[in-house]
Amino acid sequence: MKELLTGTFTGERALFASQDKYIKNSVFKDGESPLKHSRNIVVEGSEFKWKYPLWYSENISVKNSTFFEMGRAGIWYTKNIEVSDCEYIAPKGFRRCDGVTVTNVNFPNAAETLWQCKKVRMKNVSAKGDYLAMNCEDMEIDGLLLDGNYSFDGAIH
Repeated sequence: MKELLTGTFTGERALFASQDKYIKNSVFKDGESPLKHSRNIVVEGSEFKWKYPLWYSENISVKNSTFFEMGRAGIWYTKNIEVSDCEYIAPKGFRRCDGVTVTNVNFPNAAETLWQCKKVRMKNVSAKGDYLAMNCEDMEIDGLLLDGNYSFDGAIH
């Protein structure tokens, strides 16, 4: 796995179709779809500041990172993704994904997040926003705080 440490990535599709990469302490600034069609990627301690960072990707892990507001529509059509210990400020995260694990993540603007996803596992997640998890299938939830008022644990099939 090739390491990319403390990088700043700009421009359209900066790391398009990347495979087998460990990306740490990096910033994805401007430019859409920086990791579109990527495979076997680990991102740690990094920032996503622009649109569509992980579309059509597979086998992705994102840890201790932030998806800023303009990182909207961040993770769509992706298979096997784990997001942990992250601040996910952007709306419209996760659409039509298969195999999603979200652990210790705060979604302060979860509008239209987790739509039409399959095999979703959530643990210790807080979310505020309309239409969370619309039309999802096969969900396991352990500690969801919704809009700061409601909590949920259980399974949805």
